[in-house]
Amino acid sequence: MRDKITGKFRYGTMSRRAALTAAALTTMAALAGCSGAGSGGAAEGDMALGAPEGAKVTVIEYASVTCSHCAVWQEQVWPQFKTRYVDTNKVRYIFREFPTPPADIAAAGFLIARCAGEDKYFDVIHEIMASQREWQAGVPPRSTLVRVATGAGLSEQQFQACVSDEAAIKALDARVKAGVDAGVNSTPTFLVNGTRVIDTSLESLSTAIDAELAKG
Repeated sequence: MRDKITGKFRYGTMSRRAALTAAALTTMAALAGCSGAGSGGAAEGDMALGAPEGAKVTVIEYASVTCSHCAVWQEQVWPQFKTRYVDTNKVRYIFREFPTPPADIAAAGFLIARCAGEDKYFDVIHEIMASQREWQAGVPPRSTLVRVATGAGLSEQQFQACVSDEAAIKALDARVKAGVDAGVNSTPTFLVNGTRVIDTSLESLSTAIDAELAKG
């Protein structure tokens, strides 16, 4: 089967269960309604940076490692956003996984990031996003994922076990379903204290964040 995004054969070394799950995730996302983007509360499995839980302002990003718009935001906006709000502990930034086509590759990327450990999770996510250019140039996605995994300290055997882990795949299913149930239907989707910010530029996000910070 040819992948419509990369023009390459789909990532073929995941378990059959994982591949079927990835297809189901894509279907769920496509069928999601447009009824808003959920709450800003904590959820099981959240990966966060910045201020601790209970912070005055929480920013949630729903994104995919295979989403080109997410990769652009990561490259162009994230460094300033991180410096202004995350490094200063002004906000609690939460990243939530929401696979987009090719969803089997996205799911594998998220599984690898989890296997790498909390201290390396964001590094792995960012590295996979930055590697989208490799796929456009014809590099097989599996090669990229193996490279990123080994760079994070996983052996190729651990990599294969990671992307075939039934419990981890089931947990990813649950996280994505929660996003779909909350009304998320595109990536990246940003929530500032539970309110969706349509314009994802630093200026627009800052306006929303600073207004929340200024509240008594």
